[in-house]
Amino acid sequence: MNAYKAAGVDVEAGYEAVRLMKQHVSKTFIPGVLSNIGGFGGLFEIDKNSYSNPVLVSGTDGVGTKLKIAFIMDKHDTVGQDCVAMCVNDIACSGAKPLFFLDYLAVGKNKPEKVAEIVKGVADGCILAGCALIGGETAEMPGFYPEGEYDLAGFSVGIVDKDKIIDGSRAKKGDALIGLASSGIHSNGYSLVRKLFNLNGNDDDKKLNSYVESLGCTVGEELLKPTRIYVKVLHELIERFSINAVSHITGGGFIENIPRMLPENLRARVNKGTWEVLPIFKMLQSLGNIAERDMFNTFNMGIGMVLAVDSCQADQVIQYLKEKDESAFIIGEVIEEDNGVDIC
Repeated sequence: MNAYKAAGVDVEAGYEAVRLMKQHVSKTFIPGVLSNIGGFGGLFEIDKNSYSNPVLVSGTDGVGTKLKIAFIMDKHDTVGQDCVAMCVNDIACSGAKPLFFLDYLAVGKNKPEKVAEIVKGVADGCILAGCALIGGETAEMPGFYPEGEYDLAGFSVGIVDKDKIIDGSRAKKGDALIGLASSGIHSNGYSLVRKLFNLNGNDDDKKLNSYVESLGCTVGEELLKPTRIYVKVLHELIERFSINAVSHITGGGFIENIPRMLPENLRARVNKGTWEVLPIFKMLQSLGNIAERDMFNTFNMGIGMVLAVDSCQADQVIQYLKEKDESAFIIGEVIEEDNGVDIC
């Protein structure tokens, strides 16, 4: 037996994983990709004719403990989309278009078919974001991760013309706040979620496979719904309307993320009842008897992205999104006070 394989690392399995994932990776290639999977670096050529003063924007993130749900459910083809979404949605808040993505997958034992499933999810996310998966790393780390478990993270690089950067400086008193609907919990707060559902290794399968009428699916199916990728719809809005500030509602919920898009002298006022809080959040709040402010400081509550737009265009934005079958709501306004957010 090969000495490295005897130590727990199967290089042949690594080769097979690369072979299996190539079919998914190649589907993400867009103009600008110069390299193919298997090289030492991913190459991407910028179209200089499309930008007068290009600025690169980068973002990095992981899936977090949502992966624990994937392990229990033995379903691995969607968490890759979560990984991509957490990066490219952040980039899009600056008005940037994601160009490429790289992933890092660390496994306890390399099972090529499972690795290919995970990478398929990453590739699916890249296709939804319109960017290329130009490289990555799969590390087999026996003794560090238990067999059957893994961690997944990544980063993306995007581009925007300097004079088109969205940094909140154009936001003003009276701007309307528009919320784009989330698909569910997305990829934040799962340590609390797992505690609330008492996922402690005892009968976890039974708990996750239980059907809940209000959810319209099993608990596990709800918890594994992939994070929505807003890149394409956001860029359509940027081309047509005055989008003055953008916030991705991730860890920290409304309380931490909405103020980040506004200057120090502006504050967000969010009106409860202007959108339907998804059933999963009502369920979580009930399970833990969680204070409302804590819910808004942890979860997205059914709103995955918030835009500040000229008030005179708010109804047009909503109508445009409706025609695109996008669920969106006018959820509040920008007021002239110290930076922060009021939920009332």
